[in-house]
Amino acid sequence: MTLSKTDTPAATGQQPMTASAIFWTMVTVALWGGTPVAIRYSLETLPPVHVAGLRFVFAAVFMLGWCRFEGCDLKLVTGQTKPVIITGVLLFAQISMFHWGIALSNSSHATVFINTFIFWVAIIEHSILRTQRLSWLNFSGLFIAALGVGAVLITTQPVEEVVQYDVASLRGDILLLLSGFVLGVKIVYTKIAVRTVEPGKLIFWHDIVGVILFYGCSFLFETQPALKDFTLPAMLGILYHGVVVSGFCFAVQAWLLKRHAASHVSVYSFATPLFGIALAVMFRGDPLSDWLLIAGACVALGIYLVQWSR
Repeated sequence: MTLSKTDTPAATGQQPMTASAIFWTMVTVALWGGTPVAIRYSLETLPPVHVAGLRFVFAAVFMLGWCRFEGCDLKLVTGQTKPVIITGVLLFAQISMFHWGIALSNSSHATVFINTFIFWVAIIEHSILRTQRLSWLNFSGLFIAALGVGAVLITTQPVEEVVQYDVASLRGDILLLLSGFVLGVKIVYTKIAVRTVEPGKLIFWHDIVGVILFYGCSFLFETQPALKDFTLPAMLGILYHGVVVSGFCFAVQAWLLKRHAASHVSVYSFATPLFGIALAVMFRGDPLSDWLLIAGACVALGIYLVQWSR
């Protein structure tokens, strides 16, 4: 298939990826890769769902400022409440499982499993929605990534209780894998929801719904932290994924997508698990086994093959 004149980057207002755009794309990819590491620091003294609530308080504050900057009306109109609630519930389920999974596993496993969301998105769009068909190259990417995920699961010890930080357990890994699946479902549903609710408004209100659910769940099922539990590493971790990731990365991504095609920007996401593993080893001392290296490489290659031709 060839591009018509109206399909070219110049006609659509989208520019080819420049060296500067690639640099900033890789900066956001690296920062996203560090998210599990930051969360792991917060979980040393704070309960998982409580950390999630704090994280999205910061995210909601940023989105409020962003929507004001963009001139987006935040008032919900008829037909917009349902998508907001559904995306908020999906956010609560996905992030809660992600944080609990990290608490029962480690940062390197978390970065491998959470990035499987890309494959779930591709599978749902291909087999259920039938909006974007997979080629043989896409299927080969899915197969390679599945081998990597399987390698991690098989080599993880089925520990019932983790008695020290940064020790992976099968239960934690399964929670992380489920979190990746729910994130894939959430992304697919969000693509549908933005037809009814403006993206900025949807993100802000789904953050608010998520915060309400996070704190409700935390107060019911978690021991509330004391003031001494809000240590400097814990707060820096929350600021990292609440401000740097949800704020700075979001702003850079929005800037990039205004100038470049989404497919050109997203293809670089293959490096996310590689950055995540490297940062987990550097900052948390996660063991760098041969199987983990193979798994990270398989997931990265799988992401590249799925994203590149799509």
